Amino acid sequence: MNKETRIKKIQEIIDSNKEKPFGITEIPWKDKLESMKVYQIPLDYLVFNKYNGRIKSRTKSLEKQKRVIDEYSDEGKAIIEELLWKSKIERNEKTLKDIHDFGQQKVGIITKDGIIIDGNRRAMLLNEITNKKFSKIKFTKKYDYFKAVVLPVNIDENRLEIKKLETSFQMKEDEKLKYNPVEKYLDAKDIYEALTNKTFQPEDDFKEDIIETIANWMGEAPSEIKKYLQTIAIMDEYLEYLEYDGVYTQLDNREDQFLNLSKWLNNFYGESSKRASWGYKNEDVDDLKVIGFDYIRLRGKNNYDGKEFRNLADGNADKHFFGDKNIWSSFSKKHYEILDNIPEESSIDFDSNNLEKHLNARDKAFFDESKFDNEISAFIENLNEHKYQLGYNQAAGAPEKLIKRASQTFDAIKTNHSSFSKPEIQKLVKELAEKINDTIQEKSVTNSLLVVVNTLKNLKVDFISKEESETVEEQLENIRKICFDIKKKI
Repeated sequence: MNKETRIKKIQEIIDSNKEKPFGITEIPWKDKLESMKVYQIPLDYLVFNKYNGRIKSRTKSLEKQKRVIDEYSDEGKAIIEELLWKSKIERNEKTLKDIHDFGQQKVGIITKDGIIIDGNRRAMLLNEITNKKFSKIKFTKKYDYFKAVVLPVNIDENRLEIKKLETSFQMKEDEKLKYNPVEKYLDAKDIYEALTNKTFQPEDDFKEDIIETIANWMGEAPSEIKKYLQTIAIMDEYLEYLEYDGVYTQLDNREDQFLNLSKWLNNFYGESSKRASWGYKNEDVDDLKVIGFDYIRLRGKNNYDGKEFRNLADGNADKHFFGDKNIWSSFSKKHYEILDNIPEESSIDFDSNNLEKHLNARDKAFFDESKFDNEISAFIENLNEHKYQLGYNQAAGAPEKLIKRASQTFDAIKTNHSSFSKPEIQKLVKELAEKINDTIQEKSVTNSLLVVVNTLKNLKVDFISKEESETVEEQLENIRKICFDIKKKI
């Protein structure tokens, strides 16, 4: 059914039911609350909005694959219905049962050419009761009509007013249904571009009147809208960094990390934040952003707890890596060393039948390659190692706690394991012993000597090999001479 036919048939329904509409409801239209009549519109006359706020990230991601979603065709309609169903399956099942038992309870909104402005999900569920594509529920009823207010314009005649109406209704419903949070960031960006009539640029100075308008439409504070715009800018940059431009499905389950990263960049760019007062430069903040992107990418299923991400730069200077010059220098250096050792990634297949699955597999491969045949990713080991260092710094004034922790850590080492005998491991053990000895000597010569005496008493001389005996004799002579010199001094 073409546009002209839809307009004609919908108008015929309005004309024949003008005196006895299905009902009347109030709609905010053109800055005032208007009473509008509700009509029963055949489902066949309706067209889904492919950029509906619930599924926008999905349709844009599919279009990145050069998949044409023609909402006027049967194929396009089927794609949109599937996206709407998958957007919240559990909730859709519940609403579906309610609609089947009691009918459509909330009135929708359409344009005079049949485009659904509010109620895309409800229309999909009414179709599902008839067509039975997704749900396993057994239906005994059918619904051929969609109860809706018909706006006095078509989709092209007043896009801005329609967008305003759609946004205000959508945000209220989304809050209850808790849909993919990425959608609200995309909505803020799209409204900004519609109001300014230009492409959103993150470096733009926000016009307060525009921000205020978006805030009113979305039912949020102006400060929240600024946060949305700053966050979608970082999200877009992340996708560009991975060459996933426009594939918004790759932002799923990563909202908290993007909010944190956006906050950090706002704090640190300008080289003046007290949350890291070690003389960092904007180039260091660039590193923070890139490393942040890598850890956001690693956030995939079961890879690591997303809360660990906050160790990078969240809170006061003593709470995160970026707040300490030495820790950040060590952490970032190790990070780039790991990156350099990961094999080059395979090219992206944008013609994949399931781009989301393809990119998820690519991200998982990146994570798996970072294990270097070990059980744990080197990225996660780097994070944990410097988290411990941060903890040591925070507990620097409580030496007893740190010493007990160090002792427990050493006790956990399997010293009888073959790897413990490796020269490089024994070198580290020797360096550790020297550090401890130096510290003891600084506080008490007597205690230092007691450690030496105890060490000599417990030497396992029965296990000295012939090859080693000569060296042992030399060291014993050195000890004798050192003891003689010390005795002369005192």
